[in-house]
Parts: sequence; C-alpha cells; structure tokens
Amino acid sequence: MRAIVLEEPGRLRLQSVPSPPQPGPGEALVRVRRVGICGTDLHAYAGNQNFFSYPRIMGHELAVEVLVPGAGVEEALVGQTCCVIPYLECGRCIACRRGKTNCCTGMQVLGVHIDGGMREQFTLPADKLLKADSIPPEQLALVEMLAIGAHAATRAAIKSGEKTLVIGAGPIGLATAQFALLAGADVAVMEMDAGRLDFCRRALGIERLVDARHDAQAQLHSLHAGELPTLVFDCTGNARSMHAAFDYVAHGGTLVLVGHVKGDITFSDPHFHSREMSLLASRNATPADFSWVIDSLRAGQIRLAEWITHQATPQSILRDFPTWLDPATGVIKAMLSFE
Repeated sequence: MRAIVLEEPGRLRLQSVPSPPQPGPGEALVRVRRVGICGTDLHAYAGNQNFFSYPRIMGHELAVEVLVPGAGVEEALVGQTCCVIPYLECGRCIACRRGKTNCCTGMQVLGVHIDGGMREQFTLPADKLLKADSIPPEQLALVEMLAIGAHAATRAAIKSGEKTLVIGAGPIGLATAQFALLAGADVAVMEMDAGRLDFCRRALGIERLVDARHDAQAQLHSLHAGELPTLVFDCTGNARSMHAAFDYVAHGGTLVLVGHVKGDITFSDPHFHSREMSLLASRNATPADFSWVIDSLRAGQIRLAEWITHQATPQSILRDFPTWLDPATGVIKAMLSFE
C-alpha cells in the first residue's frame, strides 16, 4: 500500500507500507479519496509546527469511502463517502467532560500526533466519520479546515453587524472570515498579499480590505469612521502579526488567536488593561462546528470552487509540495487525490 511519509523536515517520500489491519469493534476501514493540504502540513515540512513528531504520515483534511465496518458499526456505512473528524480525544479529562473535546488534555490529531490520511487506506474510529454523500469529495476534504473557522466564530460569540477584522487570508483566515460572515459580522480582512486580498473580494464578496504592507491603523480607522473593530481574529500563525494584533482591537473589544506559533506571545499589560480587552484562543473544532459546516455546504452558503487552486497525485506531490511554501505559487488550497 502506498503512503506519503514526511521523514524529517524537508524530506517527503512515497513508499510502500503494510496494509492496515481489519477494523476492530467500533472502527471502520476506509479508502482515502481526497486529502486537503493544510498549513499544518506546510509548517511541519518546514520544521516549525507545534505538537508534531517525525516520521509522520500527514493528512487530516480528509474525504474517505468506507470499505469495511467493524463490529457494532452499521453496515449501511459501506460505500458511503464521509468527511473525518481527525481529533481523537480521551473522553475522560476535564475538557472532554465539559464538552470541549477540541482541547482534550490528551489530544491525538491524525496526521500530527499519529499517522494520518496520506495513504491509500487506514482504520479509524467509526464515530469520527460524518456521512455527507451529497457533497463532492473535493469539498468534503475541506470540511475540517472550514470547521476551524466555524469554531473561531463560535468562540467569539459574534453579534450581528459587529465590526470584525480577520488578519491573514490563508485558508484558515478565509474559513474564519466565511463563518464570521455567516454569523452576521461586518468583516474586513487584512493581508500582505494582493492576490489573496483580491480572492477575498472575488470569492467571499468582502469589500473591506486592508493592505498590511502600508499603514494598517490608518486604513482601519478609515473603514470604521475613525474607530477600531471590536472583534479581531489573527489567523496568521506569525508571531510578529500576533503581537501587532493587540493594537487593532477597540476598547472593550476581543482578540481571538486562531493561528499559533512555537514560542511566546507577549503584550503590554497597561495597553491590554486600558482597553479591558478579552483575549481568546481557538483550537481545532467540535462536532457542532462540523455540523454547521456541512449544513452550510448543503444550503449552498459557501462557494468552494475557487478555493482549490492546485491538484496533486502521490507521484507529483513530492515535486510540488515544497513549491507551496512560496507565496508566489498562488496556492489557496492544494488537493491530493489517490484515485
């Protein structure tokens, strides 16, 4: 069976690995149809991803077909195309007991802590499969990415019409902006790449755009009649941007850190306290967030056709993957197919 293994930073290999075992009780054997390439994968390739160890079969944005159900799993799943919730929580810790399975103390994420879906077949818990046959595999493989944005929007408890800034128009920033829009926010996006700003206008219909290469404060004030947004999401995974984000939040406002970095984030305590700012982290997503995404896709509220800019096969990804770290490549989402 073929699998793509990240042996160490900067070295991917397509190799033969043993076939997966037959599923045990509560498990299912699946065939991988599509794998979305995530910023997590790119950071892991570059050697700067939190919570990651090598060697690793990456891949947690997945569309799969169920081949064999284990004992206790409904036979009707066979042949179904599903997306995957890639977070394996313990179900017992304080976070899980409070329903916050997305930040379980013993979290295991497919493709990060344990091997993921960049392989032809594998076995996983069947309760991590969400049936969605009406949604094409290419879109199903983006559900997890979109759920990250949905969770960030939920964490922020967005008010209708709230002046909102999303910093970073990578896939997670785009997903956050998309679900902030669906939650009723008045969304602006800040980004350094002109092509991605244009993508926000074209694909999401966002007209409030801030070019981060110039005076961002002045642009923000001009967008909102001299005031700053009351809600700011930083989705960059860039420490410099995350530090600067504290300056963009209005008095009494909220900053949500969606991206994360290796190392420390610091801020001025007098500046923070003077604004009585709320600071939130947003990690992974919950089953409710996945349901929101699937319902939104079924309702036609999200247009994903333009998001998938690059395609790869198991052979071509070895050549193409390193190029996706270069913004000049113009990649929004790359998609791996084993078919």
